[in-house]
Amino acid sequence: MPNFEGTWKMKSSHNFEELLKVLGVNAMLRKVASTAAAKAHVEIRQNGEHFYIKTSTSVRTTEINFLIGEEYNEETVDGRKCKSLATWETDNKIYCKQTLLSGNGPKTFWSRELKGDELVLIFGADDVICTRIYIRA
Repeated sequence: MPNFEGTWKMKSSHNFEELLKVLGVNAMLRKVASTAAAKAHVEIRQNGEHFYIKTSTSVRTTEINFLIGEEYNEETVDGRKCKSLATWETDNKIYCKQTLLSGNGPKTFWSRELKGDELVLIFGADDVICTRIYIRA
């Protein structure tokens, strides 16, 4: 089983502002969020298939707690409430489908994959993909 546990700092981010635009976030909030997200700090605790992930920026801190294969409550990147289901896509990659609890909006998902010393996080909203790469801190 892959070991996602540790503290991670962002190395690069691509397409985050475009993702926020598809999610309907206004221009001023997109700029603030993009600037803050550039310094994102991620803490992952893992016990087998149970994960705790805390993502901290100067603007917002999010925490998720989940077990692979069990549905849980989460918020999308733009703060809408959803049901999420994380599953193993490959030996080193978790894929999580998000289903909005109410209202309409783009179909969203995230994935986290270990590639050598890097953690690759992908956010998707409809056809827009944001890729962030983290290294162990």
